[in-house]
Amino acid sequence: MTSSYRCASVRTCIWLSVAVAIFGLFVVGFHAVVHADAPKTQADYENNPGLMLEAYRHVEAASVSDAVEQVLHHKTYMSHRMQAIFPTKFVGTAITVLLKKEENSDQNALNGMLHAIDSGGAGSVYVMKIEDGADIAGMGGLMGTAMWSRGFSGAVIDGGVRDLPQLKRIGFPVYATGPVPSTSVGHYRFGGMNIPVECDGVTVRVGDIITADQDGVVVVPRERAAEVLVRAQKLDETEHAMYPLIERLHSIEAAVKTFGRI
Repeated sequence: MTSSYRCASVRTCIWLSVAVAIFGLFVVGFHAVVHADAPKTQADYENNPGLMLEAYRHVEAASVSDAVEQVLHHKTYMSHRMQAIFPTKFVGTAITVLLKKEENSDQNALNGMLHAIDSGGAGSVYVMKIEDGADIAGMGGLMGTAMWSRGFSGAVIDGGVRDLPQLKRIGFPVYATGPVPSTSVGHYRFGGMNIPVECDGVTVRVGDIITADQDGVVVVPRERAAEVLVRAQKLDETEHAMYPLIERLHSIEAAVKTFGRI
């Protein structure tokens, strides 16, 4: 075998090896892209709660509310009474607390609501019902700072809230019926933790998904959360696809006709 033939053979082998390697990388990359872009299924979310929560963070509360009505055939959104102390968006799982109206001088009467905070962690949402509590602050700066330090996503209070400068300073989001300077100390007693509560007329159970943004607050029963999420994602995608069509055609009727929804 001549030296020139050997060199040609070596060059051929090298080029073949490079081609095979490039093709292999292409195949691996193609499969990775396909896998990454593949829509997640209800089963995927049911098997991976963390993935489900993260997906909920990218869906608008209004789409979740519509999906709940379509899947569960009833409403689970809270009314306009529940207002955010600043524009926000958060998602998490509910820890529930009930405060019962009762005049008292018991310094331990509210210890349970504090224990509820210290039992929560990253991704928790503190959901509190205060009996006849529109003018009673269910939480303020101290409780909010504790929740923030433990990684809570936010709080939803069917009652008042106070110490807004501190809550805004740390950026801890709260929905409540409004700001009030009052206290629950001496007027209320802890009524239970992680029990079903009626928050602004919506039943909330421990572990339910709470999603909130500038449109309001929606509660998703945990056992149906994956099913609702898949429907909400489809509604969200369709709505966002309609915006540029409306802008281009200057017609909402044409967009509704094209997409079959409003």
